[in-house]
Amino acid sequence: MESYSAISSLLQPIETFLQCDTPEEWLVEAQKPENLATILTDHLLCELKAGQSAMLLIKKYAVDQNSAVDLHHWLRPYEAFAYKNIGDLKMLKEQNNFSKNIIVKSDSPYSQQLIDKMVLLIKEELHHFCQVLEIMDKKGIVYQSIPASRYAKGMFSHVKTYEPDTLIDKLIIGAYIEARSCERFARLAPYMDNDIAGFYFSLLRSEARHFQDYLNLAQSISSKDILPRIQEFGRIEAELISSPDKDFKFHSGIPAQ
Repeated sequence: MESYSAISSLLQPIETFLQCDTPEEWLVEAQKPENLATILTDHLLCELKAGQSAMLLIKKYAVDQNSAVDLHHWLRPYEAFAYKNIGDLKMLKEQNNFSKNIIVKSDSPYSQQLIDKMVLLIKEELHHFCQVLEIMDKKGIVYQSIPASRYAKGMFSHVKTYEPDTLIDKLIIGAYIEARSCERFARLAPYMDNDIAGFYFSLLRSEARHFQDYLNLAQSISSKDILPRIQEFGRIEAELISSPDKDFKFHSGIPAQ
């Protein structure tokens, strides 16, 4: 497990980046034993969605059509489990990482950057998916699909509709999702059983790196300073986190009574 000083060092840029902390009301609700299944199930699905989002970016902006089809095959067993209850943990653990050659789009100046960062991210998110599912199995929590919270949709509704701003906005949103996940793992871990706490602390380093990768990619693609856009999405994200929310999930706002 990470030392206290290492955790503090990892969280410092995250806490500076986010415009609000997780509300205490959410933490109180998240600690309740009856909400453990929801927390873990939503976390499981968030890992898949993070992989899917990264995959969509690669498919749209970085690779040729054949490579896009091959990449999608990589995700299919996880999607089949999550959305159709096909397969099990043993089958998912036996899945191989993507190993085929990827053909880069010749007309995209940032294809290789996206591929280098996003393929690694997808591998890690799918590994985390299996780790969450393993914890659920140990806890006797039977997987049942649940609908997504308002969180990501609430940010994506503000994405600009012209390039490269569309891509830049999506990358900034990715940074906020990773940063908030990191912050919530750190806040929630002390209240969890030792196995979950240890797992959450183990995730901090990768989530913190993902947040930085998204921001660095966004700035490298933009011809102007993206700080104003980062701050705008920060306000949107903070509003979603700090306002009443009827749907309790891993990224939800203040639980509405």
